[in-house]
Amino acid sequence: MAKNLTKEDVLKIAKEKGVRFIKIWFVDVLGTVKSFTVTRNELPKALDEGMGFDGSSIEGFARIFESDLIAKPDPSTFEILPWRPQEDAVARMFCDILTPDGNPYEGDTRYILKKNLEEMKKFGFDSYNVGPELEYFYFKSEKSPEIMDKGGYFDFLPLDLGHNLRRETIQSLEKMGIYVEYSHHEVAPSQHEIDLKYAPALLMADNVITYKIVVKSIAWEAGAYASFMPKPIFGENGSGMHTHQSLFSGGKNAFFSAEDKYNLSEDAKHYIAGVMKHAREICAVTNQWVNSYKRLVPGYEAPVYIVWGRRNRSALVRVPMYKPGKENATRIEIRFPDPACNPYLAFSVMLAAGLDGIKNKYPMPEPVEIDVFHLSEKERRDMGIEVLPGSLIEAIQELENSELLKNALGEHIFEKLIENKKIEWDKYRQQVTGFEIEKYLPIL
Repeated sequence: MAKNLTKEDVLKIAKEKGVRFIKIWFVDVLGTVKSFTVTRNELPKALDEGMGFDGSSIEGFARIFESDLIAKPDPSTFEILPWRPQEDAVARMFCDILTPDGNPYEGDTRYILKKNLEEMKKFGFDSYNVGPELEYFYFKSEKSPEIMDKGGYFDFLPLDLGHNLRRETIQSLEKMGIYVEYSHHEVAPSQHEIDLKYAPALLMADNVITYKIVVKSIAWEAGAYASFMPKPIFGENGSGMHTHQSLFSGGKNAFFSAEDKYNLSEDAKHYIAGVMKHAREICAVTNQWVNSYKRLVPGYEAPVYIVWGRRNRSALVRVPMYKPGKENATRIEIRFPDPACNPYLAFSVMLAAGLDGIKNKYPMPEPVEIDVFHLSEKERRDMGIEVLPGSLIEAIQELENSELLKNALGEHIFEKLIENKKIEWDKYRQQVTGFEIEKYLPIL
């Protein structure tokens, strides 16, 4: 849960717990974590004034002639890192990025999520709750995807050799106030999942960044390597970030209706319709890497067809079945994002798409409860089923033409993201892969 810590609280805890170093965390436009460290002696100044840095060295931030930026720590995010020695302890805080005159910086993706949450309040909602399921792999090193076990879905010892790493990870997360619902071995060899208990979107985005750092840190200390790469192994399932979400107003779940046959409110139906309508546009944000589109292919459980259902796990959007007395658990599950996204931006664009559906009262189509993977292309076309972009460049083109995302991301991040992703695509398409050498060299 979020803590309402003040500057005075942080200074008191740091002194009482013997915190010597405080890591200040933020992310660039791609979601890559950036960090610098201050000592406890410098902490009061950091909390009061922030710490200056060169923004031109951060991907997607400032141009060189406007590079001066300020990192202002958020006291409510202060947590001690439990896997570090407790003598001369180390803590972390997320920060907000400001311009020299103290205004929020438009290139700060945490600020972009805050802006979208303020926009949500204009619709009468006061909370956007998010519960992501982040999958990842344990490998023997970062040099190649060499698996550590041959376990499958829900396997136990001796097939699941990552259970100790997961247990230590969960213990560290909970010591940091991040609650875990459950964990298990996933479908692919050496693939794992730890599901975080839902929380308001800004807190959850901070938690996702923390989660990934904890997973990687615990693995690294054990001599292993944890990867959130969407598709690291050919022929096996990739890693997704199925994202459960709901809107609340006045403490009540705005997605629940007792009268509806699906137990969905009109707002929930319009929200689903908005996500489906804009799915192709938001894909470059929720699935931002060349490798993301190696996962988004038919046959490996990742959804590629823009349909919704309740029991259908090939659907882009799933509505878990309602359980009587569990009104607050009514939610939708968006299944196409992957865990290598920037969570601040991913949550922003999913919310913006859903709110656009509510604003324009888009009608929700009928559910599809058959396995869409096994339909022919003609059958899908006859049913009016659209498909997600098949490559990063296709997703970028959809993003470029999206007024919704230009507004949701702000012009600065919108342009920087497109610029970066076009460079990535150009570098990728210039490569000569092992597949091409093996297939073409002997015959051409």
